[in-house]
Amino acid sequence: MRPAIDGARLIARLKELGETGRDTEGRLCRLAGSDADKAGRDLLCRWMHAAGLRVEIDRIGNIHGLWQPGGAEGDPVMIGSHIDTVIDAGIYDGCLGVLAGLAVIEAMQAAGIRPSHPLALVAFTNEEGVRYAPDMMGSLVAAGGMEVAEALATIGTDASTLGAELARIGYAGEREPGFLTPRAFLELHVEQGPVLEAGALQVGVVDTLQGISWQRVTIGGTANHAGTTPMALRRDAGVAAARVVTFLDRLARGTAGAVATVGTLRLAPDAINVIPASAVFTVDLRNPDDACLRDLEAALETCLDELRAEGLAVTTEPLARFAPVRFDPGIVATIEEAATERRLTWHRMTSGAGHDAQMMARVAPSAMIFVPSRDGISHNPAEFTDDSALVIGADLLLDVAGRLCR
Repeated sequence: MRPAIDGARLIARLKELGETGRDTEGRLCRLAGSDADKAGRDLLCRWMHAAGLRVEIDRIGNIHGLWQPGGAEGDPVMIGSHIDTVIDAGIYDGCLGVLAGLAVIEAMQAAGIRPSHPLALVAFTNEEGVRYAPDMMGSLVAAGGMEVAEALATIGTDASTLGAELARIGYAGEREPGFLTPRAFLELHVEQGPVLEAGALQVGVVDTLQGISWQRVTIGGTANHAGTTPMALRRDAGVAAARVVTFLDRLARGTAGAVATVGTLRLAPDAINVIPASAVFTVDLRNPDDACLRDLEAALETCLDELRAEGLAVTTEPLARFAPVRFDPGIVATIEEAATERRLTWHRMTSGAGHDAQMMARVAPSAMIFVPSRDGISHNPAEFTDDSALVIGADLLLDVAGRLCR
């Protein structure tokens, strides 16, 4: 008899964690290093200790739970994701991957399985990047892509320092990030998009992950009276920003696999009757092909050069750049085989969002499993996945982890 996930316990934990860390307005808001983050971490650690895991915290605050039953040797199969959230979040993003990983270990324990290799559960710090940039920070540091001292010195949107906040909430650990070298890394996640639901598919087998390029653009014009300055004599930073926004929209719509987003925009002096003297905005470019991503970046720079030629002062600041990821073909095939054996409907797909697995792919064979998101909604209280779909994904994760740790 094959082991099975305790679905009722998994769903109950998701809901309990989903009620942990809400603000005075009732919004789920577990930003990295906050009191709400501490509450979620404390709850997770209690569950991990109850499952008999050896819990260890590294210097960037990543939480690890190691299960090494007698006879299990070598590097662990690692499962995990994150429990920090955006502002006014849903309850599934990241949390499913962590709690399903815990459920996998408990299912093996209940079935009396003694794997050949240890299993490790991990909850990475600051995956969302809302309070501290860049996102996916904990896994990036663990994979050696960012120095721990640099990460700990990061200044947040509220002028706090990540290292000080981790110490304040009791999660500035002593282990060096990356102290565990996984033999494989697995992450179960809600899709956060509409593909699986639209295709009536139960599972997404994620074999690639889009490259991401973030920049901040500042355009300087000339503030002047909105009523007395003729249109031909204006240097309007707001109009220039709008031109860039519409250019990016056309560019992405005309480029296979591309998406482009201007998610923040600030005009100054921000007065109804004053021509904007400056515009500051962010650009998020994504494509699963790195050459295409570079082409998008170059096209943006050409657009900005045209503004410079018109006398506008334009500067750019790189915020983050992650190359596209191709996940391990062997693990991808193992997921497909396990899904087929369970007679699930599945589809190979690219992830449009960034995930901790893309960082861990730098140091270990990695792959991801997606389950459907209703209406493709995420980063929103309306984020929802049916309980049955959550359990299907967790059972598939159990199958794959079991094969990898034999």
